[in-house]
Order: sequence, then C-alpha cells, then structure tokens
Amino acid sequence: MSLTADDGTPAGGERPARPERASVLQDRRRPAGQSFAATARRTLRRLARLDDGQMMRAFFYGLLATAVVFVLIDWRTISTQAALVPATDPASPASEPVLPPALTTGEPEDAPGEVKTDPDVLRQEIRFELQPGGVLLAKGAIDPGAAARFATEIEARGEYVKVVSLDSPGGSVGDALAMSKLIRERQLNTLVDIGALCASSCPIVLSGGVERTAAEGAVVGVHQVFNGSREKLSPEMAMSEAQRTTATVTRHLDAMGIKPGLWQRAMETAPDRLAYLSVKEMRDFALTTGAEAAAAAP
Repeated sequence: MSLTADDGTPAGGERPARPERASVLQDRRRPAGQSFAATARRTLRRLARLDDGQMMRAFFYGLLATAVVFVLIDWRTISTQAALVPATDPASPASEPVLPPALTTGEPEDAPGEVKTDPDVLRQEIRFELQPGGVLLAKGAIDPGAAARFATEIEARGEYVKVVSLDSPGGSVGDALAMSKLIRERQLNTLVDIGALCASSCPIVLSGGVERTAAEGAVVGVHQVFNGSREKLSPEMAMSEAQRTTATVTRHLDAMGIKPGLWQRAMETAPDRLAYLSVKEMRDFALTTGAEAAAAAP
C-alpha cells in the first residue's frame, strides 16, 4: 500500500512529470543546433521512405509549375510590347512614300528615276483627274474606298477614258485589286509616266491594263504585303491574313498575264523596303508590254 498525499502526490516526493511535457521541456532545453539536426534527420527519414517514382513525379510537377509561370510571364511581356507598337496603315503613309530601296550585296539599288511629285500630295488619298487625250490621272495613296470612287469616275467618264496614268505609293491591296479588275473589264491601258511613282500595291493596278507602259524615268517598286489595319492582330492571325492576301494577289496577277517572278521579288523584300524594278525586269515579268515610252504618249 503506497502512501500518497490528498492530491495524489506520493508522500515524501514530487509528482512525476508527464512524458509529453517532459519531452517539450527537454526540447526547450536542447540547443538550437541539435533541434535543427533532429528536424533534418526526420526529413531525411521521410524522404527515404518515398520510392523513386514518387520523387520523380514530384520533381516533374515542380518543373511543370515553373514552366507555366515563365510562359505566363513571357506572354504578358509580349502582349505588353505588342500593345505599345502602333499599327501601320499603308493607305495613309506617315513616312516618305518612297521607301528605302531593297539591298542586294549590301549596297542600295538606285531608283531608276527621280520621283517629281510632291511627297505631301502622294500621302493624300488618291484623286482622279481627266486629262487631254483620254488619260485619267490617278494620283495619291490608295486608301480604303479608293476602288469605289474609281468605279464612280469610270462610270461617269468611261467613254472618254482610254489610259489610266498612275502616280501612287500604293496602299490598300483590296482596293488595288478591284481597280485592276475594273481596268481590265473596261479594256483600258495603264501607264506610269516619267517622274511618277508606282509602288507597293500600285503595280497590282498597273497589271490590269491591256497594254502596260512604264515611261523611261518612271519609278516602280514592290515589297511584301502587311497588315495595314488599325486593329492589332495576333501573330497567328497576321500570318494567316498575309498568306490569304498573297494567294489572292498571285491568282490575280496570273489572270492578268503577269509572270510569277514579280510577286516572288515582292515577297523577298521586307515591307519597310522597296525593290525597284529595272526596265528589263518589268519586261521579263510581263508587267510592261511592248517598248517603254520615252515620255507619256497615249
């Protein structure tokens, strides 16, 4: 029979500490280094119990999560940078309408002639003026809606017009195609006069003529098509649109009797450059028919 106090404490001694409380007290008295070492040992024991498959899965999921984070960061950066780049509108050129020439062997090709038209005039939307001899002068940028105005002009003056004289830095490809088709339907001729410019989408209009002439000293140049709308497209949509436009233009030029080399030359030239066409190239591509005129003479 044991002797105990009223509170259950053994007579003549202290109450024994509870095991868990004693463990806590021992941990508190244990130096910090020993506590860290114990934690590390417990962690290693847990890892040792994991099989290789579990460890590989954990490692894979960690890499996957890291990759997702970096993709999101890169996508946000690309989107931000794209939003800062203004959309270009070739129908309303803000820079010089005569673009830098394409490079061949590191030296720029010289333009075959000097553009005499005021650059400010070329930046304005295209206008049509009936001149003596049945010549309809089309001067300025091919803006969206130019084809509709051209059709109205031809409808009103069609019986007088025999030649469409072009002086344009280009612009809307869709309008250029429509103008070219109407010129061929009406069996009209096209001309680029001395000192005049026909660049970018303008050669598409030139191709519509039954007889096509580039006067000596005329400046004719081509380059790649590009999205000129103010709507910012994703890279995928921009590529799809460029491919669709390229296919449409290629079919049209073929129907007009132009050889594939012309559009190949355009596709080799960056959209912010111009590949000037020589007299021989225009003849070889069938962009011009017959001998080049020394001056404008319908």
